[in-house]
Amino acid sequence: MLEVMTAYVCSRCRIQSPTDALTWRCPECRGPWDLEFASASVSLPSLASRGNSLWRYEEALPPMPYAPEVTLGEGGTPLVPLAPLTKAEEKPAAETAAAPGGGSVSAKLDFLMPTLSFKDRGAVMLAAHALRLARAGRLDRVVADSSGNAGTAVAAYGARAGLDCLVYVPEGTSPKKLEQIRAHGAQVVEVPGDREATARAAQAAADEPGAFYASHVYNPYFLHGTKTYVYELWEELGGRLPDTIVVPVGNGTLLLGAALALDELRNHGLTDTRPALVAVQAEAVSPLATAFHAGAEELGAPAPARPTLAEGIAIPAPPRARQILRAVRATGGTFLTVTEGQIRSAQRDLAHRGLFVESTGVACWAAVQAAPPRPGLTVVPLCGAGAKTGLAPGGGPQSVQ
Repeated sequence: MLEVMTAYVCSRCRIQSPTDALTWRCPECRGPWDLEFASASVSLPSLASRGNSLWRYEEALPPMPYAPEVTLGEGGTPLVPLAPLTKAEEKPAAETAAAPGGGSVSAKLDFLMPTLSFKDRGAVMLAAHALRLARAGRLDRVVADSSGNAGTAVAAYGARAGLDCLVYVPEGTSPKKLEQIRAHGAQVVEVPGDREATARAAQAAADEPGAFYASHVYNPYFLHGTKTYVYELWEELGGRLPDTIVVPVGNGTLLLGAALALDELRNHGLTDTRPALVAVQAEAVSPLATAFHAGAEELGAPAPARPTLAEGIAIPAPPRARQILRAVRATGGTFLTVTEGQIRSAQRDLAHRGLFVESTGVACWAAVQAAPPRPGLTVVPLCGAGAKTGLAPGGGPQSVQ
């Protein structure tokens, strides 16, 4: 029998399920699972002798007996300073490293992952867990849904683990992303309609016997992978944290992983600070920002989704909305929105700095440029490579709606 070292738990109903079950959501409220798991403290000095991947923080991660078999060396991405250029771009970046107001901004280059996006952090956790279940005879295929990056990551790590994968994507997904998914041997299922229609189709497939839903939204193992983003910041900054962490939010997997890490680091006495989490959405699809600024704990009536260049965060009804709103408020953070013009401008600006980032991935830099400066160190993630979407005429990112 498969040994169960952790348990799924519903944050609302407190219903539990063993992690070797294929039940992918709470049977009572149909919400996503959390993971009942007690992390251990990570010793900063011990990290100097460890391999350069997210598995260096093994004390903080759920037990994964097959982790060495699925890793592709994910994690360990650089943290580099960003400096607002002068209008005429006359000064080198080194002379303008301080943002207005005395703060500074650095970027975490998470697009330098094996599949060119931060989703590798969570996908490797899902693949390791799925391999454990497959070897115990629990599953025979993996099902995922994505607007591109998560599907690519699941396909790559599924291939690494020797698992059969089906990836559901919305019609109109970037051809370059589809090519990458297929190259890893996964079967692509293009679904007519929007991102929500794609999720429904994948969930129906995941309900079939023998299917494991490798959901970056519903499965909490993914969040325990994305939390390593903050562990890396803590290590790179010598055991401290930035004053502000800005993250793009659609389904909120990076933000919720960051919130997990902040809690763990503080609970283990590894930091006495709690950075503000600033969430960024595209103005065209911003249900969480609307709810946050209205003081609501839940999303209101769904609004029609408008086309946006930031397709990766264009989620009208994120299942973990309540958790996302609570996490931002707990840190004294806020929500910002960016326009399509600001996204285009931010992508051009980063390209001029030597960083070619896809449209969703530039949203945080666009928000930081447009918002009043925050004191201290602000860190933004650059989550996906520009090679995945290319440039539209005029230098802006190409929409894949």
